[in-house]
Amino acid sequence: MSGFGRGQIGLALAFVLATPLARAAEHVTLKNGQEFDHVVRREADGDRARLYLTADNYVEVAAGSVDKVEVLEERVEPPVPEVKTAPTTAAQIQALVAKSGAEHRIDTDLLASVIKAESGGRALAVSRTGARGLMQLMPGTAATLGVKDAFLPDQNIAGGTAYLDQLLTRYKDDLQRALAAYNAGPGAVDKYHGVPPFPETREYVRRVILEYNRRKLALQDLALKTKLVAAQ
Repeated sequence: MSGFGRGQIGLALAFVLATPLARAAEHVTLKNGQEFDHVVRREADGDRARLYLTADNYVEVAAGSVDKVEVLEERVEPPVPEVKTAPTTAAQIQALVAKSGAEHRIDTDLLASVIKAESGGRALAVSRTGARGLMQLMPGTAATLGVKDAFLPDQNIAGGTAYLDQLLTRYKDDLQRALAAYNAGPGAVDKYHGVPPFPETREYVRRVILEYNRRKLALQDLALKTKLVAAQ
């Protein structure tokens, strides 16, 4: 059992920028290994390319930096549901994290640390790249994991935990690599044989591990104080 509590197609295609609107969403991999899970539109702008991850949000890259493009099965994304109930409480999220952690034998403090880094605990969070919910699942990843509504905490946490479990297994419980893959995609980690040299990814891994260690130290401190009080 590891220290954090768990058991021990790409077909290269031409990047056709002349077509402003893709007929279906695409999975785009850059030559540096970075992946974009659900590109809904591509536009050329000189020697730059805009990869639209939602209708309004895009990432700009060098036109020649694209290595692979995979056309995803066309699907209609469900509309964002209206919030008809009170926001999920911290206690409810904690219970969902505990449930998923137990199912996958992943330390709940690790899951809580990922959630804090990903969304700050906001169930309706949407990133500029289109990632959704507490554990910031991209639409394509969510669909692969069977998550129908990434804004629902129970589905999001279950899917995010299952994905992290897959990555921990893939990288033989190497936490840094698994976290880097969660952030930048497995392709980037495999290309660089470790945490890729992306500032955002390196900072993400650092923040998750710092928060995880902070939680563990807080538990140890609480246990020590409890022991001292009991001994009095």
